[in-house]
Amino acid sequence: MTQFTADRLLLFGATGDLARRKLLPSLCALDADDLLPHDLRIIATARSELDDASYRAMARAALEEHLAHDRRTTIERFLDRLTYQPLDATTLKGFTDLAAKVGTPANGLAIFLSTAPSLFGPTIAGLEHAGLTGERARIGLEKPLGNDLASSCAINDAVASAFPEERIFRIDHYLGKETVQNLLALRFANILFEPIWNSNYISHVQITVAETVGLEGRVGFYDDAGALRDMVQNHMLQLLSLVAMEPPTSFDATAVRDEKVKVLRALRPAQASETVTGQYRAGAITGAAVPGYDEELGKESATETFVAIKAHLDNWRWKGVPFYLRTGKRLPERVTEILVQFAAVPHSIFNARPTAQAPAMQPNHLLIGIQPEENITLSLMAKVPGLDEAGLALREVPLAIAMPDAFSETHRRIAYERLLLDLVKGDQTLFVRRDEVEAQWHWIDAIRAQWEQQALTPKSYTAGSWGPSAAIALAERDGVSWHE
Repeated sequence: MTQFTADRLLLFGATGDLARRKLLPSLCALDADDLLPHDLRIIATARSELDDASYRAMARAALEEHLAHDRRTTIERFLDRLTYQPLDATTLKGFTDLAAKVGTPANGLAIFLSTAPSLFGPTIAGLEHAGLTGERARIGLEKPLGNDLASSCAINDAVASAFPEERIFRIDHYLGKETVQNLLALRFANILFEPIWNSNYISHVQITVAETVGLEGRVGFYDDAGALRDMVQNHMLQLLSLVAMEPPTSFDATAVRDEKVKVLRALRPAQASETVTGQYRAGAITGAAVPGYDEELGKESATETFVAIKAHLDNWRWKGVPFYLRTGKRLPERVTEILVQFAAVPHSIFNARPTAQAPAMQPNHLLIGIQPEENITLSLMAKVPGLDEAGLALREVPLAIAMPDAFSETHRRIAYERLLLDLVKGDQTLFVRRDEVEAQWHWIDAIRAQWEQQALTPKSYTAGSWGPSAAIALAERDGVSWHE
């Protein structure tokens, strides 16, 4: 594969919400830290009829709203990198002008495609028509990449007609989060975890992605997608694969992604009894009344806003270890976390009776917080100080690492900073390969087919709760409680 650092970055969808909230602030922050190539020019394009000056004014307003105060020292320098070209991606005629605006890169072109999936095909055709798909061009694709395996393959086929796999960067922004990357460091840079990272010592794993928000302006997209396709298919299965993967031979794109796809292919088809779906009704979030999903949508719908799944991996390392996945909207708090629950000690030598100060002995667990707080906590059993005639009393205590405190000298970065920098420089390690995407869709499509075959509809849950009671039962019938 030809490695190059791009000196042109072409942003599609450059006036959209993602560009204003994430992409432009991320690029400006990278510029403030002198991480962008000094000669990188950024060409923005969208349907809006703007010129360079008016786009820079829009970008400045976005940066003043969304960029941290301590990263604003180089806004003017960053704005000088920006130019704008209006484009209707549904027709070929505007792409020649776009190519003229891009010019001839000295090193290479990186393209970031943040548009509706229906525009992927026409956009690729336009780029090819304008000569912007040569061997020194690479493309980054923002989700959603289809709504099932067939549509995903159609999109990937369209992209593959112009770009080979080594120049396609499929984005899952969770992979850009510091704590997600730290999961790899935790597992493979510390000898104490890997020998016990298996079914002999781990009883189960929980992955929770909880949101307090409702539709938030995503009415059309979300009602077509639902929680299973919006969250489980991409973010949660990527987190699962990082928790469960075998040690790669090295930290490079091919080795890491080879191990992730093995995990995804080992997923056992989930049974209907191992899934729960829900849809929120009116309730309260942090004391404020919020409407139900059907009220926000303006009509009745069978789309799930909550899903819980008991997943299994059929391989040697994880045989018999359930992975409990849970995600939903209008839940009590915004949190993304991974809980690794270790097995209990085979025999306790401590015979003190449980008390309020020294409850029953608990198995160790490792809690990896991804958002809103980035932290790692290992629970340990320790002796309660003092004298106890009934025996040595124990209590669970946390060994906690708050990542912002441990690395207080560094900036807290937006996930897109890492991903945009890797796109410009050509590192695919934190991007998703086509066979990963297709393995994810294969598992998800089977679940949806079961739901349709059995005519399952979402169970109601009150906004501000942790989902339908059936989700609690899904875990509790195995003697497991969700971490809350």
